[in-house]
Amino acid sequence: MLSVKAAVARSKGGPFSVEDVLLAPPRADEVLVRLVATGLCHTDLLALDQILPPGLPAVLGHEGSGVVQAVGEAVTTLAPGDPVVLAPMSCGSCRPCLTGHPMHCASFLPLNLRGRRADGSTAYRDAAGAEISGHFFGQSSFADHVVAHQRSVVKVRADAPLELLGPLGCGLQTGAGAVLEVFAAPPGSSLVVFGAGPVGLAAVMAARIAGCSRIIAVDLHRGRLDLALELGATDVLDGGQDAVAAAVVKLSGGGVDFALDAVGLPQTARAAVESLATGGTAGIVGSAGTGQDLSVGLVQMLGRTVKGILQGDSVPALLIPRLLDFFMAGRFPLDKLIRPYPLADINQAVADSTGGTAVKPLLLHHHSGG
Repeated sequence: MLSVKAAVARSKGGPFSVEDVLLAPPRADEVLVRLVATGLCHTDLLALDQILPPGLPAVLGHEGSGVVQAVGEAVTTLAPGDPVVLAPMSCGSCRPCLTGHPMHCASFLPLNLRGRRADGSTAYRDAAGAEISGHFFGQSSFADHVVAHQRSVVKVRADAPLELLGPLGCGLQTGAGAVLEVFAAPPGSSLVVFGAGPVGLAAVMAARIAGCSRIIAVDLHRGRLDLALELGATDVLDGGQDAVAAAVVKLSGGGVDFALDAVGLPQTARAAVESLATGGTAGIVGSAGTGQDLSVGLVQMLGRTVKGILQGDSVPALLIPRLLDFFMAGRFPLDKLIRPYPLADINQAVADSTGGTAVKPLLLHHHSGG
């Protein structure tokens, strides 16, 4: 087994413990990846707080980028040295997977949140040999090396700046995929985004790429609204004001074509629906955990559509390289969202994220010898 450095969640609510973890070699259909960087996502913190599984102790993290070190004998599309971005796991055989919707896989929850491979095993053990939950979203990338199923590994172009790209595998493909893939927002359409965190800001950048004529960002933090304007929003609104949906309707001249809730609270989901013009579509991509209910007036639903969207309903192997091409062309400036931290400072990254001072903390993995 390989000894790797990892941030382990050992107790509900944290802090993370950076320690040595034992990692089993890749199986026939798996890949060993040396991580370069890993984004810190709100979903990681939901798991740390045990609002979401897996059980603790666990190696979390699900926005990794790095370099392939070894592949199993059944892996034919990847080779040592390949630059890659990691993405969630899917089964590849259910109806959603077979029809081009792997992020809506029928087995998405157990494959990504149980903390085990599909057969119930884990490649992760602590220094004493005790099992640790892993395979979080197909990767558990709060470690400097991971073992991931080949379906979770996306090869990217050779000149890719891997130190920036981990967030493409979750938060950024979620927001951008909602706009580009699910909404397929046409030029001249209008969009409101509730929540100007990484997911919402990715949606703003994607909306600018799509040619939306009005892009409204709603958030509580003035700094994030200013960043939204820099990234392509045409208007911003304070999310703390009363009747924010009515303000969106007024600003847009009768309601927007598309509304995205990147927060996941009942009040923001409802505001997204109430912001729509007749014929509009609302997408719910944020989640504050289970047990949340959405109440919407039936009349408000007439002529409107509400969609729950997981991971942008993307095919990661197609969307991630596409977003990378946009970034390299200067059209998807994800670097403006990022604040880097060494893995050893993960608890400071958590504090800055929850405090709103860092939009997208990115954990850098430093390896001896480079």
